[in-house]
Amino acid sequence: MAYEVTDFQRDVLEASRETPVLVDFWAPWCGPCRVLGPTLEKLAAEAGDAWTLVKVNSDQHQDLARRYGVRGIPNVKLFSDGEVIDEFTGALPEHAVKQWLEKALPNENRQRIDQAQTMIEAGETDQARALLEDVLAAEPNTPQAKILLAQLLVFDDPERAAALAEGAAFAGPHFVQIEEAVQTLARLMLIDPDDLPDEDGKDGYAAATEALRQHDVDGALEHFIDVIRTNRYYDEDGARKACIALFTLLGPQHETTRQYRRTFDMALY
Repeated sequence: MAYEVTDFQRDVLEASRETPVLVDFWAPWCGPCRVLGPTLEKLAAEAGDAWTLVKVNSDQHQDLARRYGVRGIPNVKLFSDGEVIDEFTGALPEHAVKQWLEKALPNENRQRIDQAQTMIEAGETDQARALLEDVLAAEPNTPQAKILLAQLLVFDDPERAAALAEGAAFAGPHFVQIEEAVQTLARLMLIDPDDLPDEDGKDGYAAATEALRQHDVDGALEHFIDVIRTNRYYDEDGARKACIALFTLLGPQHETTRQYRRTFDMALY
C-alpha cells in the first residue's frame, strides 16, 4: 500500500504504532527519486499488510524534511512506534532494498535475538541459550541467532558450535571475529593429543586443550601462555590464537580477560 502524505501525525506517526511505515522523501525534479519510487511502490504492493509506504514531497513539506534531517534525496526512513528505526539515502536497486527491509523491519524473533544478546552480556547464558534455540526452531537460518548460540555452545558442543558459526559474515562484520574464535576453540577441543606436533610445548598445549574441555578457562589460558613462552609458534601459533579466541568470547571487560590479557601481551614480547 502506498500513498502521498496528507497528515504526517496520522499517516506516519500514529499509523506506525500498528504497522511499520516506510516514508519516501522525494521531489519531482530528482532523477534518482524517479528510479527508486516505482521500486518502493512495487515492494509495498507485494508486502500486503506487512508495512505501508507513504511518500513525502520534500519541496512541499520542507518542515518535515528539516525535522527529520533529510539532507539528500531520495531519503527513505522506516518508522515503528512513532520513531525512525532505520533509513537509507540514494536509489538502491530492488534486491538491495529487499535486503535492507529484511534487516530493518521489526519482528518477534529479532526482538528475541536482541534480548538474548542482552542476557549474554549480563551473564544469563542459560536463558539466552533457550531463547536462541526457540528462534532457530522458528527460523533455522537466522545468522545472528546462529553465531550467538555458537558462542554459548562452543565448550559444551564444539562440533555443533563450529557448524552454527559458519557464515557469520551474514550477521554483520562484528560477528566474523566471533566465528573465528568459535572455530579456533572448537578445533582445539576436538583435537586428539596424539596428533599434536612432538615438540617443546606439547605437554602444556595438551593440558590447555584438556582444560578447555573441562570448562577451565583460567587453566587453559595459563597453559597457553606458558606454551607461548616455551615455543611461540607451536601448532602454527596455536596458543596465541587460542588466547585471542578466549578473550574475544569473554569480552574485554570480563574478569578473566582483564586478569590474563597483560600477562599474555608480555609473553608475546
